[in-house]
Amino acid sequence: MISGAHMVIYSTDAESDRAFFRDVLAFPHVDAGQGWLIFALPPSEIAVHPDAQGGRHEVYFLCDDLPTTINELARHGVECTPAINAGWGLLTHFTLPGGGKIGLYQPRHPMAAGLVR
Repeated sequence: MISGAHMVIYSTDAESDRAFFRDVLAFPHVDAGQGWLIFALPPSEIAVHPDAQGGRHEVYFLCDDLPTTINELARHGVECTPAINAGWGLLTHFTLPGGGKIGLYQPRHPMAAGLVR
């Protein structure tokens, strides 16, 4: 029934954030026209958490080895917050050039990614 998902990150500096996804994260992409890049993502999953008001959404990237990924991002000048053990995973955040925050974690929970072909 559902063939995929499309996520939108709103930015005060979309051009710089697109360059970050293209050049630092090296996500494959297509140009939808006039520099509007659409990025392919690695296998992904979505979770639904309770929230009294609803309507809030967050983006987290996953990695297999958080310390190694933090070091790789640092080589590109990206600063991450100190990693914490959140129980369900090792967690950090970094800021996009446009000011948006992205979570990054090494999961310790069962993964749903890969269940869908």
